[in-house]
Amino acid sequence: MASLSIRDVYKTYANGVPILKGVNIDIEDGQFLILVGGSGCGKSTLLNMIAGLEPVTQGDILIDRKAVNHLPPKDRDIAMVFQSYALYPSMTVRDNISFGLKIRKTPKPERTAIVERVAQTLQISHLLDRKPGQLSGGQRQRVAMGRALARDPAMFLFDEPLSNLDAKLRIEVRAEIKLMHQRLGTTIVYVTHDQIEAMTLGDRIAVMKDGVVQQFGAPQEIYDNPANLFVAGFIGAPPMNFIRGELVTVGQHVGMELDTGQARTVLKLPFLAHSLHEHLNRIVILGLRAERITDMRHAQSSGPTPPQEILVHVDVVEPTGPDTLVYTKVNGQRVTCRVHPAAEPRALETMPLLFDVSKAVLFDTLRHVRLA
Repeated sequence: MASLSIRDVYKTYANGVPILKGVNIDIEDGQFLILVGGSGCGKSTLLNMIAGLEPVTQGDILIDRKAVNHLPPKDRDIAMVFQSYALYPSMTVRDNISFGLKIRKTPKPERTAIVERVAQTLQISHLLDRKPGQLSGGQRQRVAMGRALARDPAMFLFDEPLSNLDAKLRIEVRAEIKLMHQRLGTTIVYVTHDQIEAMTLGDRIAVMKDGVVQQFGAPQEIYDNPANLFVAGFIGAPPMNFIRGELVTVGQHVGMELDTGQARTVLKLPFLAHSLHEHLNRIVILGLRAERITDMRHAQSSGPTPPQEILVHVDVVEPTGPDTLVYTKVNGQRVTCRVHPAAEPRALETMPLLFDVSKAVLFDTLRHVRLA
């Protein structure tokens, strides 16, 4: 196992285009770090720099507290799993897994024992004598993971390993990766654009945009307390609702004026007025997760402000099985709500929904940073 420190790392290509702009990340031995963001945010470039495939323009990358900026990939004690599997088609699964060991002249009995152990860990023992062309996409990805596992490295690097799999296989292989991490406890750095992978796999998440880490922390912390509008909209499925409205005083607290087309009211918020005095009587953005706008069966308030019932007009209904998504409009903006199927919402009708503000957040309309 190994810790990882990324300190003030910059990456600029020869044409002067900046890719990474002062990235700082620290994880401990055995932690699972997710680098998540949209295309072009710099996450794969950062992974390649950790691997030694890309040079660092400025800053330091430390593995187990040792700077590795100038070390070649083979001396960094890392193993990388690529999106494209990169298996040798003419070799059996057994030979693919053991190829790196053979190159390093590992004795044959030891190679055999390692392959058997890795195959058992990934539940591919029955596939050892097949060739990649005879395997499904999920099986090929497990073989690629097995080849990395055979090295017993200090750190694993995964570059969007599930992107080529269908939805069912993604869930299966995602579970395999999590089980592997629980069994081995090895440090993992994992790149993805899929926020569901980020939330389900990582101990720590770095949300990236335009070469900058927007927020770094535990998955639930980022979900509940997003630092800015980008993080709030990127993490979560469906994404957080953003409702623009005027912030007004409600006793010692603040509230937001809401218009659903069926009712006009002031939604009381759990923030003290004196802490937001600069923003009173101005337009701000209220962030509410879909599960916080729901029917009585799903209401889950944990704060001092009880859920407030408001009548809404149902525009669209999307049954998902365990939940039903309801789309409505608040202050003229589309809002997604999550209700119990037994609530039986009907499109083009009205229904009362409970607005639970115990996990509400407020954002500035200009800088898009969190206010409360």
